Amino acid sequence: MLIRTPNIYRPQSDTWLLAEALAQAALPRGGQAVDICSGTGALAVRAGLAGARSVTAVDISRAAAATTWLNCRVHGIKAEILYGDFETALATRRFDVLLANPPYVPAHDRVPVRGRARAWHAGHDGRSILDRLCTLAPTLLADYGTALIVHSTVADPDLTITQLRDGGLKAAVVARATIPFGPVMRRCTNHLLASGLIQTGQQYEELVVIRADKTRK
Repeated sequence: MLIRTPNIYRPQSDTWLLAEALAQAALPRGGQAVDICSGTGALAVRAGLAGARSVTAVDISRAAAATTWLNCRVHGIKAEILYGDFETALATRRFDVLLANPPYVPAHDRVPVRGRARAWHAGHDGRSILDRLCTLAPTLLADYGTALIVHSTVADPDLTITQLRDGGLKAAVVARATIPFGPVMRRCTNHLLASGLIQTGQQYEELVVIRADKTRK
């Protein structure tokens, strides 16, 4: 059970696909985990229950950070909760496990600086957060650490993999799921069509989880 405070986007198929990928990853217990763009803290909770020695969660929304703290408390997970942009908040930190379900929906208007839409709105190509995350991930991972990142194929998973590999990580898609468009994707259909990101009449999207491993010191 997760508590969701007002204006916090509820966990959906992408969250649970990433949670399942974490369970299937068979990562060593006792590591340091970070949940980037934590929202309700669902993934921070899963990381703690999976045996992480320490859990850090970060979100740019103050309400999301508070909700993450609450859900970690309810589930008995002792977590460090950080409020702010993940690049600034995490700085030179290192983690054994990095989990991220960032905003990735392409939308025609400007990325919002406040409000509920920050949970999904990621600029015209859906990569306003993903590009930054892929650049920083190699630095955030400890030696032999693992990142698991989920997003829709409308946000170009091939580019995500290329950027992670360019940073020296071993990266590949490890999980997929096809789901019907939800309310957000339906609202963005015109932009997605105009950008060539979906086909006329398309009502489904594919989600992917990308695993990236730091295999060298």
